[in-house]
Amino acid sequence: MNVHAWFDIAAATAAAVMTVGCFFWRLRDAATRIDQAGFGYACALVIGAVLGGYAAGTANLWLSSEAGVARSIVGALAGAIVAIEIFKRARGITGSTGIIFVPAFCTTVMIGRWGCFLSGLTDHTHGALTAVPWGHDFGDGVPRHPVQIYESAAMAAFLVSALVMLARRDPFFLRNGFYLMVLWYAAQRFCWEFLKPYAPVLGPLNLFHLVCLGLMGYAVWMMRSNDGSVRGCPCPGSRRS
Repeated sequence: MNVHAWFDIAAATAAAVMTVGCFFWRLRDAATRIDQAGFGYACALVIGAVLGGYAAGTANLWLSSEAGVARSIVGALAGAIVAIEIFKRARGITGSTGIIFVPAFCTTVMIGRWGCFLSGLTDHTHGALTAVPWGHDFGDGVPRHPVQIYESAAMAAFLVSALVMLARRDPFFLRNGFYLMVLWYAAQRFCWEFLKPYAPVLGPLNLFHLVCLGLMGYAVWMMRSNDGSVRGCPCPGSRRS
């Protein structure tokens, strides 16, 4: 088993522990809406994530003139969102249902990106050539941006902020925590994409830039819609215990 697989297992385990802990700590009420949505919600989530992850990852690889099949975290996030939004519309479910996934997603990226970093050039997630003092040699004698570590640190920072807001039962975060996470992830990922050697598809923007722009637009739109639709209503998880 390679190093990436070990980190994937560690990330999945830590994410599961984080989800269970946050569920009993602050998010029991919020998760009730997912239970009410039924088994179809989980199916839509998994199918969307798998299709989006492999479609975006493989397409970007091919656009960069690299053969093979790849998976992408940002593609999986986008695919899961599209699938869940279609499912919710079909079932007449309104409002955010994703806050229970916020700690898990942040934890997965925070740990999983170290597996990408330690896997070297074969993972195709390394940054472009650089002269900065912290440039990392991934095995070919050339210093490159360790963009995997940038992303890990960014999501660790958001995870800490999210846990603080959950501890405070911040009303805005309880309503919009998932959208805030999507906005933060997409924004920081958009920045790091400029430091990667991927092929551009629209001016200086690569495929992942475009996916990130779509995610940012989605997050802003949903926060505006969600905040207006629930103004004056109790937030999920606002009950004190």
